[in-house]
Amino acid sequence: MEKAWATPPARPASAARTTRAALGIDLHLEPAAGPGLRRGLTDALREAVRSGRLLPGTRLPSSRSLAADLAIARNTVADAYADLVAEGWLTARQGSGTRVATGVAPARQPEPPAGTAAHLPAYDLRAGFPDVSAFPRTEWLKAARRALTAAPNEAFGYGDPRGRVELRTALAAYLARARGVRADPERIVICAGFSHGLSLLGRLLRARGADTVAVESYGLDEHWQLLTAAGLRQVPLPFDELGTDTRELARGPAAVLLTPSHQFPMGVPLHHDRRAAVVDWARRTGGLVLEDDYDGEFRYDRRPVGALQGLAPDEVVYLGTASKSLAPGLRLAWMVLPPAVAGQVAAVKGGADTCGAPDQLTLAEFITSGGYDRHVRAARSRYRRRRDALVRALAERAPAIRVTGIAAGLHAVLLLPPGTGRRVVRAAAERGLAVEGLVPRHRHPGAAAEAPDALVLGYGTPPDHAWSGALDILCTVLSDPAVTGVA
Repeated sequence: MEKAWATPPARPASAARTTRAALGIDLHLEPAAGPGLRRGLTDALREAVRSGRLLPGTRLPSSRSLAADLAIARNTVADAYADLVAEGWLTARQGSGTRVATGVAPARQPEPPAGTAAHLPAYDLRAGFPDVSAFPRTEWLKAARRALTAAPNEAFGYGDPRGRVELRTALAAYLARARGVRADPERIVICAGFSHGLSLLGRLLRARGADTVAVESYGLDEHWQLLTAAGLRQVPLPFDELGTDTRELARGPAAVLLTPSHQFPMGVPLHHDRRAAVVDWARRTGGLVLEDDYDGEFRYDRRPVGALQGLAPDEVVYLGTASKSLAPGLRLAWMVLPPAVAGQVAAVKGGADTCGAPDQLTLAEFITSGGYDRHVRAARSRYRRRRDALVRALAERAPAIRVTGIAAGLHAVLLLPPGTGRRVVRAAAERGLAVEGLVPRHRHPGAAAEAPDALVLGYGTPPDHAWSGALDILCTVLSDPAVTGVA
């Protein structure tokens, strides 16, 4: 195989400098020579992206520049670029050039099978991530300009540990309107993501003498680890078709962490009798309910389930976040606290605000101007289309796989034939698709019941242009009898 360099040493130095100045990078490629040059170049570029040598967002040379560097026809390069755009590896926009797509080389990697080399997945369908390529950059920038222009000078000081009053006021109105939360700006504390808020609550509970917290049998291991780090032992509650069984609260925990609107990850809303039972328990015992409303804005098939906090604002801590609706990188979340603990949580947080004031002011302006509502409605429509495409594709190509938990959120649970979970995850990884099983990450190690073989499949992460490619690989894996055992 003859090596080809984007900046071959045989070219005049002046020409090489011109190419580098226009592009900003050099490329090392080894496309196969001969009649299959277009395919060879396509394969070489794809492998450069897959291996991580070309990172997401990297701008590639123009077809003219790369063709000149490789001494091949410009049409060959243009056709190779077009092939990779169609496959979702690259994006091409007028005025922005050709770039590596943002969703094809995620930072988090699945665990490789023992004894094999790790490869970056081409597509990521693990749960918990939105489509960050859809972040409303233009509207956010406009909101930031308006917010910073109107901001008082004191906004750039250390600030109230509860967060900017502009954001707390905007959230109080929005949450009351959209989620049925009974909020007052004085009882809202802004935090740097849900995990930060949960850590603060763990410290508060320990300071009040608590040593045990009830949790759901299915959830997120990171949250359980945060509670453990705070010195709190966990009691996993049973789970059935009605959601989490709250009767086990009689065992006497000081608090309970729940996802009542859309249980994560199983997707079942907490039955109304059990919602009432939780509130009754909290009122009788003085226990604290920690409500994680992680995806309350993304309901598809029926009216949204209102927040549990609306039934008992004196007993429930409501936790919400911008991580799913906007982007995790904002590091903005909020707690609506009962009056008895609002001041205590602010004191635990510290004497100064720990979240950036400019982003808080921008989010406040984005909410009050209506931009947040418009963005959420557009995102809801986009995610619903993806969910519908997932359900339709599986019904056509892998009808033995049952899909559950799809009434809301950014993920679904795919029930697999018994004993095939690890095999499916491994087969998907071999084809460049990152997926995650229900076990071990999403089942509490202390849960009594056996977990079914299942995938917790996120459909939020891929950008729109990559969704069809990810879905095709998924269906190929799930319809393979050698993987699932289903003919």
